[in-house]
Amino acid sequence: MSDLVAARARYVGLIAKRERIASPRLLAALAAVPRENFLAKGPWRIKSETARSYRLTPSADAVHLYDNVLVAIDARRKLDTGLPSLWAHFIDLLGIGEKDRVVQIGCGLGYFSAILSEIVGPKGRVRAIECDARLAARAATYLSAYQNVEVVNGDGCRDVGEPADVIIVHAGFSHPHPLWLAALRPRGRLLVPLTQRDREGAALKITRRGKAFEAEAVQQIRIFPGQGRGVTVLDDRVADWWQRASALPPLRFRGIAQGLPSDG
Repeated sequence: MSDLVAARARYVGLIAKRERIASPRLLAALAAVPRENFLAKGPWRIKSETARSYRLTPSADAVHLYDNVLVAIDARRKLDTGLPSLWAHFIDLLGIGEKDRVVQIGCGLGYFSAILSEIVGPKGRVRAIECDARLAARAATYLSAYQNVEVVNGDGCRDVGEPADVIIVHAGFSHPHPLWLAALRPRGRLLVPLTQRDREGAALKITRRGKAFEAEAVQQIRIFPGQGRGVTVLDDRVADWWQRASALPPLRFRGIAQGLPSDG
């Protein structure tokens, strides 16, 4: 067994144990998708989830990527790849299955798009939306072999395409966008980080229940802000309201008006 194969196996085992992953398809996807294929050439700037600063890997050997670390996409902007254990946990929590249609809002360089591609299989679809044109172009190149993935350079707050079984938002917003709720199929699930201006907040899972929705906070999170994310005190208050309300027994509502739940 090569060092890289062994490192990848340890990586999958670490995530499976830490997050108690239930989905065999997710674990198989983590084992199958080469993380190095969705990054620039190394050495890479990496950091653990608790570290304040990056460290440079000793070499360009991909073995250094198979740990539960963030990898810088743009260190100056503090824009990183997602933490593998965190997003594996979210994907598992959303119960994504074969043949599902998944929309990603903020796909970055496409690593988790490839993971989702493997999970949903050839009869499923992944629509990977990225507002940064340069990132979208790179993601499209990296994902060219994944025939069930469509990379879109666009605004995920304006158009998500056809209705979806799952929508995953990879950036922080002050509240769930009504468009995302409207795009959920029956029993569809939305994962959205609701954050304040300091990037801190909570990830919410929202499930369509007939004509209404049910929301619950699932994880504290610190994440890059979404494009168009407001910077006013009011935005922070809205995000804080959602975090507090959804931390109680599941929050039920029928729509969103001015950022807050409504019965309309």
